[in-house]
Amino acid sequence: MGRQPTPARSDTTLEGHAAPRAIEHQHPVERRRHRQHDQSPATVLKQLPALVVLDRIPVPVLAIAEDRSILFTNTAFAAIVGFEPDEVLSMRFEQIFDRVPVSQPLLPAVCALANMVVELRHKDGSTVRALMTRSALMGSDDQFALAVFQDLTQRLWEQDWVITRSQDVDPEANGQLRRP
Repeated sequence: MGRQPTPARSDTTLEGHAAPRAIEHQHPVERRRHRQHDQSPATVLKQLPALVVLDRIPVPVLAIAEDRSILFTNTAFAAIVGFEPDEVLSMRFEQIFDRVPVSQPLLPAVCALANMVVELRHKDGSTVRALMTRSALMGSDDQFALAVFQDLTQRLWEQDWVITRSQDVDPEANGQLRRP
């Protein structure tokens, strides 16, 4: 006579075999790494959830909902504005962006800022100047904007300093600073 199927329980597989307990209680990352060894890198990459990928990129990324709430931030974006990611997620668009019209609908406002230097509010009150890319999601049916940023604060500050200093140099005095 054939073997009777074992009733399905949380510690058994669908076939009635005992499930390996060690894998059942491992951290999800550990389970994923275990599976990666027998899959090609392309397969592993295709299976990575989008939010995991966005969070791991060392480039600042921010997703903003149509209602101006923050849907997603990665650690890199949170770092350039001096907040923890959870703090950024509790904020609204106008709490982060300086000089953006609040009356304008979000998606056109974000579209207008595409590929421009924007001013972001840092936690310490200073201004962070960053190049904001055009949203990757700007179709007519998209309900949020996803933008990538490049922090230009240091570079722009240095350029301003060089320009200011060059205006203070007296060309007739062999590069010496002008006296007030």
